[in-house]
Amino acid sequence: MRYVTFRYGDEVRPGLIDDDGIRPFPRSIATMLDYIGLDPALRTTIATEAAIPFHLATPLAPLRPRKNVFAVGLNYLGHAEEIARSRGAELRLPNVPTFFSKAPTSVADPLSTLRLSPAVSSEWDWEAELAVVIGQRCKDVPVADALSVVFGYTCLNDVTARDLQRDHKQWFKGKSLDDCCPIGPTIVGSDEISDPGNLEIALRVNGVTKQRANTSQLIFNVAAIIASLSRGMTLEAGDVIATGTPDGVGFARMPPEFLKDGDEMEVEIGGIGVLRNFVSIT
Repeated sequence: MRYVTFRYGDEVRPGLIDDDGIRPFPRSIATMLDYIGLDPALRTTIATEAAIPFHLATPLAPLRPRKNVFAVGLNYLGHAEEIARSRGAELRLPNVPTFFSKAPTSVADPLSTLRLSPAVSSEWDWEAELAVVIGQRCKDVPVADALSVVFGYTCLNDVTARDLQRDHKQWFKGKSLDDCCPIGPTIVGSDEISDPGNLEIALRVNGVTKQRANTSQLIFNVAAIIASLSRGMTLEAGDVIATGTPDGVGFARMPPEFLKDGDEMEVEIGGIGVLRNFVSIT
């Protein structure tokens, strides 16, 4: 199944996609978080309403998490290598995932214009990521069972203010600014993604490919990330985990490249779709 949140007229509704359009959930389910929070067995019994044609609906972020988006840093070998190279440092791979988070207020809609202030940063950068949506409350999940707690997968762009990241000497501030976490446009249910460890992922700026990789190149795969994050820590239905970005980020290029006013970004993940956003730096 493929799930969306959309605007239709004056209403914002969650629903699912079929060949006829978008079928809204009943109004008793007001948000995608309401739906994900249902018992998995109950979800299959929910009757949808008549389909709304795609052209009459405006896609929104498929969900807005209640708490910070979890994220993993330096989780592709190529990205770890380019960061070490840009710093003139020896490559040292982590023994455990490096977690950080993005504020929920950073979440932005697909097709929206990201308003990135030049007064806040002069080094706006891109990061294509596969995002995991947790489907049930869980804790201490074994690696062997980790994929069973996944509701679905979506595209995410971990937009980053590199100068703030550098100046603050940590990742939270430079990655939590408004409009720095576009996600969507759909959540593809785990029933359609048999292997999240073999998905093509790419990012384009104005049609030019800047990042291209496969999730098989993750240092810590989806199951390992969930197992590590949930150890001693409760995850809840609707939590979002960004799994890391491949090499090709702007600041590590020679010379560095950063987003400009009027740019168009596309994150594409095989089997999931394309997340497109526009950039306004004024």
